[in-house]
Amino acid sequence: MKQPSSAPRSSGRRVMGGRGAQAAAADPTRDIAFDIVSGVIEHRRMLETSMENSPAAREAEPRDRAAAHRLGASVLRHMGTATEVLSPFLKKEPPEPVRAVLLIGVAQLLFLGTPVHAAVATSVALARRRGLAPFAGLVNAVLRRIAQQGDACLEGLDQERLDVPPWLWTSWGRMARPVAAALGMEPPLDLSMRPGCLPPPGGEVLPNGTVRFPAGTRVTELPGFSEGEFWVQDAAATLPARLLDVKAGERVADLCAAPGGKTAQLAFAGGEVTAVERDARRMERLAANLARLGLTDRVKTVRGDATQWRPDVPLDAVLLDAPCSATGTVRRHPDAMWIKRPRDLAGLAAGQQALIAAARDMLRPGGRLVYAVCSLQPEEGPACARAAEEMGLIADPFTPEELSFLPQARTAEGWLRTHPGLWAAQGGMDGFFAARFRKA
Repeated sequence: MKQPSSAPRSSGRRVMGGRGAQAAAADPTRDIAFDIVSGVIEHRRMLETSMENSPAAREAEPRDRAAAHRLGASVLRHMGTATEVLSPFLKKEPPEPVRAVLLIGVAQLLFLGTPVHAAVATSVALARRRGLAPFAGLVNAVLRRIAQQGDACLEGLDQERLDVPPWLWTSWGRMARPVAAALGMEPPLDLSMRPGCLPPPGGEVLPNGTVRFPAGTRVTELPGFSEGEFWVQDAAATLPARLLDVKAGERVADLCAAPGGKTAQLAFAGGEVTAVERDARRMERLAANLARLGLTDRVKTVRGDATQWRPDVPLDAVLLDAPCSATGTVRRHPDAMWIKRPRDLAGLAAGQQALIAAARDMLRPGGRLVYAVCSLQPEEGPACARAAEEMGLIADPFTPEELSFLPQARTAEGWLRTHPGLWAAQGGMDGFFAARFRKA
């Protein structure tokens, strides 16, 4: 079960923790990881948001931030299993901050290959720095007992099922097992190439044209990055724009467009693209990506609410990759499993349907809409596709020829359904749902 890795590192500085703490070496990696795990499980904040809010992360070196991100994500990928492993060693449920420290320790011992002395000592020091000195002995004793048993702690556990919240496991149906199996692996780096550019050396070209590199590859260090020869985009994320089938000169809108990978696809296909994005920070990211790719003059950007914005003239095509629960991205964002609740889906689906209605109103008669979400939830996929038909949009199923490179992703209705277990031998892919419609 151990993933190949180097152990998270500590710096050599010494600081004083909270009341009752002992002097301990500063350890930004684990301090940031603690803020990540606590932010997700206590406050239901996304991993990236929790990391941005971490005081330790603001002054940390890039290598410490990267190691903390990896450690925090490992805890979230294996949280169900780690909780089950801890259970026999705890007479009662500890306070949430203590639980976060224990989970970090278990992840290091069982899933990251951290040496026992380092995993235990740094977890005890973390408890002290966080004002949890009364629990330092508990942390020490529990982690040492787990270390003595080693991988035997995992024997007989259905780790795949434990690591998925029960409500998600049920909702995913037959996808649940292959999706859960993909959680234990760090996702690879996928690139989409600018037309006419050659892939950087060392990548594997997938059947859809995506160029895949091993997990941990630093995209900014690949030749051609600064020149805008490619952009980061999961293999599955390339499919909605591809299936919109934009022709040169067509007027197209990309709604909820940041970070801009699909916008770039539409622009390089020859579309006259307007990219609409509501969030100011995401708009900055969109603009930066378009600038690096040399698309600033070819794409019109609009900061606004896509449910309210309307084009000057009706459009030939609209791509709507709607805000969603993001459960299809759990390989990259395992926090998505732990910050959402079943009750959140009704509000998300209502927003998605409002965006579909707005997209319909932007189209000329006969114009095309591709609706997509990076979600595995039926409320956000099939239910919204059926709602689109109830709004008067005409289903335009994807053909077997259009998905000949990935036939297992085409549903009986002619929709697209990918999940992290597809192309497992090559490293998997994100989960996407997409459906195409025409305006009457």
